[in-house]
Amino acid sequence: MAGDGTAGSAAERARALMRKAALARAIERDGYLDLLGDAEPESTGLAQDLMRTRFVPAIYERYWRPALARIVKGLTGPGMDEELRIARLMLGLGTGDQVLDVACGPGNFSRAFARAVGPAGLVVGLDASATMLARGAEELRRSGIANLALVRGDATDLPFRARSFDGVACFAALHLFADPLAALDEMTRVLRSGGRIALMTSVRRAPAAGPLKPLVERASGMRLFEPGEIVAALEERGYARIRQRLAGMVQFVGARRG
Repeated sequence: MAGDGTAGSAAERARALMRKAALARAIERDGYLDLLGDAEPESTGLAQDLMRTRFVPAIYERYWRPALARIVKGLTGPGMDEELRIARLMLGLGTGDQVLDVACGPGNFSRAFARAVGPAGLVVGLDASATMLARGAEELRRSGIANLALVRGDATDLPFRARSFDGVACFAALHLFADPLAALDEMTRVLRSGGRIALMTSVRRAPAAGPLKPLVERASGMRLFEPGEIVAALEERGYARIRQRLAGMVQFVGARRG
């Protein structure tokens, strides 16, 4: 990796995939490209606000994400290693693939994807939180991975040209976006024909929770998707070979773009 802390040629390769308007506003920070500056995407509430603090990014990868995931997936749900395995299988990663990790946080999945696609491949981790990406840049420097670029941007307005990626992943974040279906539209736009998408997001399993759903969503800032909602949204966008796995209040959904 180059000593400037921007993942060397990975940042240049990520720039090459960007639309001109995005390039014009890209600023190099310490280890990531910032396309938002002082702007912040709309927050949906407490859950998203916490991701923008300094405290949560510092403990996210080791403590926060595993503990929270265990609560919502249940005791018999997949652990973090299994989550990563599911993501890799859904994406069908191969040497030389270009992968976008939306809402990458500190880049724990992004780094694993980068190892899987090899030096000829490229992984771009995108997140709206400057503090998450600063933490991710630290971890990236320690890892020595040279084919991963970190970008600060908006998931509902991705800075990349159409059909730029072989795979797009969004784990544990779609339910936090102010407009999740707009984000899904953008992920579809940047995914190549035949490319794969891998999602992990919320799902409402208990019928009794129906009347409480709006209260839960407003209090947490987390949307609870209906069991068939994401599958239907992918079908509407032309995806095929859709697979869904439920675990507690979580769903894993993978598909191939037509």
